[in-house]
Amino acid sequence: MEGQKISRWYFGGVASAGAACCTHPLDLLKVQLQTQQGKKVSLGTLTLNIIKNQGVLAFYNGISASLLRQLSYSMVRFGIYDVTKQKMTQRNGGAPLSVQNSVMLAALGGAAGGFIGTPADLVNVRMQNDVKLPADQRRNYKHAIDGLFRVLREEGLVRLWSGASMAVGRAVLMTVGQLSCYDQIKGFLIKTPYFEDNVALHVVSSLMAGAIATTMTQPMDVLKTRAMNAGDKDVRGVKALIISTAREGPMSFFKGYVPAFVRLAPHTILTFVFLEQLRLNFGYLQSITYKHKKSFGELRNY
Repeated sequence: MEGQKISRWYFGGVASAGAACCTHPLDLLKVQLQTQQGKKVSLGTLTLNIIKNQGVLAFYNGISASLLRQLSYSMVRFGIYDVTKQKMTQRNGGAPLSVQNSVMLAALGGAAGGFIGTPADLVNVRMQNDVKLPADQRRNYKHAIDGLFRVLREEGLVRLWSGASMAVGRAVLMTVGQLSCYDQIKGFLIKTPYFEDNVALHVVSSLMAGAIATTMTQPMDVLKTRAMNAGDKDVRGVKALIISTAREGPMSFFKGYVPAFVRLAPHTILTFVFLEQLRLNFGYLQSITYKHKKSFGELRNY
């Protein structure tokens, strides 16, 4: 029997919230690029306009909603994936999950997290987009909780889950791209002579996982953002939203890709670096019998 530090169920949400504090300005720029219609503004111009008209602090509009989203959406998806993975690994005598089981588990966690996190995501999108609207059209939510109650009071309970189908679809792809791919990439790299289980391994693995996740989720992310930012009169079905976006050209589904990657790459890196440090310093010890160890690298993967 050998002791090992493993995650507590809430570590993923805490790590994601910490990463969000660092990457929120990039997320805000991504949302505003995705909701552009008519005359397009470049990333550089948009950044300068925000600084000129609203000030530097405007880049943190909606930070309370962003944190609430991570503490709901990410806490659920990481919790389901990590806890179940650890139990399955222990039951299998320490053998890592197969690729199929890892993907299936990530998809399940992503679906649950996407649905539960939709209300916070909706408020997050709206608060981030407020900065570019004329003063008389802004929703002016004071904070995330105020936003939730105002949507509930003014638009009804169902409206809180506007865009839920796209949010769930995106969350499934994101969780597979991030969590499952991170584990697979980390497991592969640690078997090579070039890496050990340290911060360098975590950074490289999470960077590659972030690139995969961004590419997989961008079309769904554009549709989700547009659905959540729509007013009552603009609410349309998924099919109509896809058609209207496609009319702007195929690349419309990848609007905001650069800021999305620039934001998601450091967010993914910081999330997994924070998560690994939380696990190392505050995780709990559990004895695991390695009956099926195929290599030293495979053992260290978990």
